[in-house]
Amino acid sequence: MIDYALLLIRLLFVALLYLFLFAIMKTGIGAVRGQRKRERTWSLSVEKGPKELRGVSIVVRGPVIVGRNPGADIVIGAGYVSGRHARFSLMGQNLFVEDLGSTNGTAVNGQFINEPTALRNGDTVNVGDVAIRVRFA
Repeated sequence: MIDYALLLIRLLFVALLYLFLFAIMKTGIGAVRGQRKRERTWSLSVEKGPKELRGVSIVVRGPVIVGRNPGADIVIGAGYVSGRHARFSLMGQNLFVEDLGSTNGTAVNGQFINEPTALRNGDTVNVGDVAIRVRFA
């Protein structure tokens, strides 16, 4: 009889522990969502490049890799684009682009870059011969 009572107490303890952990997770996720609403969101739109990519728009929520490799977030099958050409990344409320050692370079508004560069609304990033417009979403 005592064995059954101990088993029931253990099961009840585990159930309460799971409920407690679920409540903590739910509160933490809600706090993170509340913070993200105040942040700027950015989008990348392909304006010049392969026909199948023109007009494609991606909202940036984390690092976005642009390149010719199938593992890139935006895959561009153009001759002047390297396998891992450039990375767009958020730092605070700012969007940065950096060249990842590509052969043909990355340019912001016609100026080639060699270090992470902050972007502004309406900037054009050239990845090889592909033009990507940066906008606030």
